[in-house]
Amino acid sequence: MFYNSRPLVLQRLAQWLTLGLCAWGAVGAWSQSPTWPTKPISLIVTYPPGGGADAMARLVAPKMAEVLGQNVVVENRPGASGQIGASAVAKATPDGHTLMLDASSFAVNPALFPKLPYDSSKAFKPIGVLALFPNVVLVNAQVPAKNIAELIALAKSRKDAVAYASSGNGSAQHLAGALFESAAKVDMVHIPYKGGGPALNDVIGGQVPLFFGNLASTLQHVQAGKLRALAVTSSKRATALPDVPTLAEAGVSGSEIHEWNAIFAPAGTPDAVVEKLADALQKAMDTPEVKARIAQLGGEVQKGGPKAAQDFIQAQMALWARVVKGKGIVLE
Repeated sequence: MFYNSRPLVLQRLAQWLTLGLCAWGAVGAWSQSPTWPTKPISLIVTYPPGGGADAMARLVAPKMAEVLGQNVVVENRPGASGQIGASAVAKATPDGHTLMLDASSFAVNPALFPKLPYDSSKAFKPIGVLALFPNVVLVNAQVPAKNIAELIALAKSRKDAVAYASSGNGSAQHLAGALFESAAKVDMVHIPYKGGGPALNDVIGGQVPLFFGNLASTLQHVQAGKLRALAVTSSKRATALPDVPTLAEAGVSGSEIHEWNAIFAPAGTPDAVVEKLADALQKAMDTPEVKARIAQLGGEVQKGGPKAAQDFIQAQMALWARVVKGKGIVLE
């Protein structure tokens, strides 16, 4: 029997042509699809408007937008020491269109809160640390101590000789004081307030002698003579207070501390997108306007990409875990 294979060959050829056209169409559609970012980027700030984190977000957002070609919209979601905003970002689609700007509390929260609604080490990808802002060891004008050595001597002179104010248990000021106690081998009285404003006002007024304050928010009081700066907590002197020594220069090592802000993306965000975001952030930080503003606030712009940010944040988490555990700090 004669078997004519031509119809079968023609049928197979038609199938191959169809598949080839489909594949070519898919490649063409992919190559013509818009590249990231395809829409405005939401930058969620975990603290209220008007604070330091909000100010940093609004400083860099427009500069990043210029690089990325899309608006970067700042959105404040405060509450629970940053947990509300962080929880929202942890659950967001990891496509690079939702980011978070958080503060130093990000590294403290795992030690203070036994049950966070996310895993701080696994739920986010750091994009970069923006800047470091040192704290200042401050006393009011009535305190006899003129330097760190005299402050330590005063604290050791009798029990409960020196008290320090903070904005509450587990706050940045409380932790800075606890770290100083450990490094200087002194015991002081911690007086928590409901907010940094009331705490600072009472230190200025002489009700409490000591405060570990952010340089940006306390510099004006030092310049006005209402507070005396004994040392800064950074590794080098602050340009805004060039005559004030570091704690290490004053003989207290192991007490370097900064307040900082960093930008994060949800875990699962593609590495290529993270790199683009990191590049945009670095270019924003390199602009004269951003550099000048951070210097004015007493801060230091940070270099380095996602890996450097990850290493820094992990070291901060380890530091505060030791401090919180060692001093037995609990939230009321």
